[in-house]
Amino acid sequence: MTRQVPHNRFRTIGSGPGVRLVVALLGLMMLWHPQAVYAQAQQLTLEEALARGLRNSLRLSELDARREAAAAAEASRAASTRPLIALVGGYTRTNHVEEFAIVQPGLPRRVLYPDIPDNYRARVDLQWPIYTGGWADALERAARAEREAAGEDLAAARADLALEITRAFWASITAAETELVVARAVTNMDVHVRDLQSQLQQGFIPPNEVLSAETQRSRQRLLAIEARATRSAAHADLRRLIGLDTPDPIEPVGALDTAAPVDPATGPDGGSFVRPERRALEDRAEAAQARSAAARAARRPQLGVNAGYDYARPNPRIFPRNGDWADSWDISLNGSWTVWDGGRRRADEAEATAAVRAAQARVGDFNRQVTLEITQRRLDVESSRAAVATAADGVRSAVEAHRVVRERFSAGVATSTDVLDAETALLQAELDRTRALANVRIADARLLRALGAPTR
Repeated sequence: MTRQVPHNRFRTIGSGPGVRLVVALLGLMMLWHPQAVYAQAQQLTLEEALARGLRNSLRLSELDARREAAAAAEASRAASTRPLIALVGGYTRTNHVEEFAIVQPGLPRRVLYPDIPDNYRARVDLQWPIYTGGWADALERAARAEREAAGEDLAAARADLALEITRAFWASITAAETELVVARAVTNMDVHVRDLQSQLQQGFIPPNEVLSAETQRSRQRLLAIEARATRSAAHADLRRLIGLDTPDPIEPVGALDTAAPVDPATGPDGGSFVRPERRALEDRAEAAQARSAAARAARRPQLGVNAGYDYARPNPRIFPRNGDWADSWDISLNGSWTVWDGGRRRADEAEATAAVRAAQARVGDFNRQVTLEITQRRLDVESSRAAVATAADGVRSAVEAHRVVRERFSAGVATSTDVLDAETALLQAELDRTRALANVRIADARLLRALGAPTR
């Protein structure tokens, strides 16, 4: 059978003076706005995205500040067992009093208590708790455990952020590939619709075929709009995670099928990684135990040393009283033992003991959750790899089908609609393979996060 080819209804643009004038004007516009022509998106690899995200994260800055605050609290607890030296000074104005003096015959008048309304005092004071029954040491251990837990919270937040950046990175690449595939499908459909309209004008096909193709083109244009919106949303999410506040465009670049696969058989029992969340819970359980020990230590006696050096006018330790500057010193050993406090100590011990049980229970519950999460992530990795193999088979099948249809079209036994359908199927198969590869990368990152290993 013979197939009639419609004549070309498009006239080739010549090279007359008008065309040269238009080309010159376009060249001037390009020179006038060079940034609109040469502006390119900034290429961003996964390693660069992770580095920028960890460097610019405000959440990590907050947790780092909390870790520094916990370290300062630990230093404060440690300093509570050291001597405290203070400089004390004061001035007191008193009312006038009648002097007390002794008068003896033949002797001068001796004033024992003069009228001195202006009183000055300077003292160097020393306080040193030498025995607290273990109370101060327990609070220092609790503060140290809280500081370590704050550091583990920071490490967990870093791991979570790295996972989120990895997910957003590959989601952006997948969205870009989706937009490209849909745009190619729309372009092919536009060509197909124009061919059908030409055949309709020549009377080769009925009008309903053109209407069906235009409907399909409208659907694909809607898919193109949705793909563009998805890509913009993915890029916006990635910009937020890496802390990019400027409007500069970015272009994530990376190969989906070059990473070494994660062994799904690995686990926390056979590996060297421990989740930072678990270490943080264990540290807080240790802090609760230390606070419980501090509450029990309150039942023991407390001993301390007080000492000081005074330089005053008048000095109350000097008799008889006079208006001269005089120095004096004192040292004392003080002890205290609370024998009854109305049940306060018992309540504090009960509260601390309950906090220890709660922390230990939370550690056990976290272990169960991690076991379930690792199992789920292993299954996700296995299913994602199986999907890649299936998608690869689909690509090979679509390539072969496209080749056969092209040959049949060249022989005149297939229509252009068959060719477009084969091209769309091929593009869809390639898109499915891209999505499957991206799912493998994300599944690998989630498995590494569940195992406590660094995300790559």
